[in-house]
Amino acid sequence: MKNIIKITLLGLITISLQAIATSMPDYSFKSPAFNGVGYSSHALTIENQQYTRQQQIIKDALAQAQADAAAKQNTNIAKFLNNLESRIYAQISQNMATSMFSGTNGSGTGTMNFEGNTINWYKDISGNIVMNVTDTTGNSTSVTIPLGQFQFPTSTTGN
Repeated sequence: MKNIIKITLLGLITISLQAIATSMPDYSFKSPAFNGVGYSSHALTIENQQYTRQQQIIKDALAQAQADAAAKQNTNIAKFLNNLESRIYAQISQNMATSMFSGTNGSGTGTMNFEGNTINWYKDISGNIVMNVTDTTGNSTSVTIPLGQFQFPTSTTGN
């Protein structure tokens, strides 16, 4: 009887060892960096993630710079200076137009140097005003203003 128990025990041990040996999982690396399967797509994914992060950092820095510039332009002193500059330019252009159309300077000509740009005008024999603008690079634009054709409506009172 002892032999039967020994044989049964030995049989059970053998069966259990076989069961344990067959049920053991196959261990392998899951990362493509270690096992090599799908490594190219793995490397491409990492590269795309790095590129996306770098682009977002650049985009954030640019947005911050634009926000800082907008904040500088939105101060009260910046608004005041922009308004003042606009009014000064408007006054300069009004004075120049008055000089062109009034004819009070006698000669009917004039020249103005404005930030390196030269603006000159004269009245030709037909009564037109010819204005030439030459910029700092030497490009020139000519405008002819036909004064003889301008007519202002006269007001008439109805019956």
